Amino acid sequence: MRLPRDLYGSELVKILCRDWGYTKVHQTGSHAILETEDPISQRISIPQHKPLRLGTLHAILRAVATHKGVPLESILP
Repeated sequence: MRLPRDLYGSELVKILCRDWGYTKVHQTGSHAILETEDPISQRISIPQHKPLRLGTLHAILRAVATHKGVPLESILP
């Protein structure tokens, strides 16, 4: 899977909230804190960088995919 190199943190927050059941709990500095209760509780921190570094993006997507039990490729549209 080829990761997008121009994805902003704010865009990733919108995707996760819209498509994967996360809600933005609060923002601390330059990091948005997202939370979900499906299937169990999980909180993740998304840096509001422009654009996100590839390693950071991959780690966030891997955490979401593992938690939701879906393949990594299905997280981003």
